[in-house]
Amino acid sequence: MGKRILIFGASGRTGQVVRRAAEQAGYGVLAPAHAECPLEQAEVVSDAVLGSGAQLVVNCAAISGLEACADDPLQAHLVNAVAPAAMALACRHTGARFVHLSTDYVLDGRRQGSKDESAKCRPVNWYGESKREGELQVLEALPAAVVARVSWVCGNPQKPSFVESTLARALAGQPLAAVADKESLPTDAADIARAVLALGAGEYAGVVHVCSSGQPLSWWHCAQLVLQAAVEQGALDAAPPVEQQKLDEVPFFREPRPRYTGMSNARLTAQLGIPMPTVQQAIGAAVQRYLAALRA
Repeated sequence: MGKRILIFGASGRTGQVVRRAAEQAGYGVLAPAHAECPLEQAEVVSDAVLGSGAQLVVNCAAISGLEACADDPLQAHLVNAVAPAAMALACRHTGARFVHLSTDYVLDGRRQGSKDESAKCRPVNWYGESKREGELQVLEALPAAVVARVSWVCGNPQKPSFVESTLARALAGQPLAAVADKESLPTDAADIARAVLALGAGEYAGVVHVCSSGQPLSWWHCAQLVLQAAVEQGALDAAPPVEQQKLDEVPFFREPRPRYTGMSNARLTAQLGIPMPTVQQAIGAAVQRYLAALRA
């Protein structure tokens, strides 16, 4: 029997890409839908792992909408913390390797610059709180697990992110605006998938930052790079202007956002030998993929 991988959240922005990468790598992929494996029910989640026969379990599932988490914090806790803990405990029984995806939003974001894995975790919203609790519960249940923190995922045309939506608005000739006082690192889902499979095949345990290389970008700076890539790839004649916004002035953000959550990937790249492209390369690849999807 070939190697098996069980992926939770395989229909999401990152999960879809992880699933394709696993299939290309020769895994037999098990990807239960929510209807057959509700993540709010820890016993069902545990049974899915115990009965899977998987050598690798990857959790890409989460309630990631900040306002959604604030509106139903119990649901966020069950999906983002209790379910991953159940997965980890089941993997402890089966001997499966477990990679759990977390987020840069567990950081407090109070200071600029890139943070390593020892940075303080002081989430400023319910989403970050539930994800941090998930990290702690996973590693308590299974110290051999990998907690892979990712940030600002882009590059999946089927699940557009800020990168794709900015490009779509530009191509449609619509006005553009982006926040200029919040920073992170856009990361291509394909690079995350590659790193996740490498981590799953290795022996590293603990927290690791899985993100693009380079200095953190504001949303406004990211938009500039998206438009520059579109010009270079022939999709735009010239880059249209982008209005600068302040984070506190975005009307539909009811929950606070951490301002500076850029992460250092030195542990992943230098210590574990898993390379990650620069943020400019990641944005360029995401733009190219989106334009190819439009032409398909």
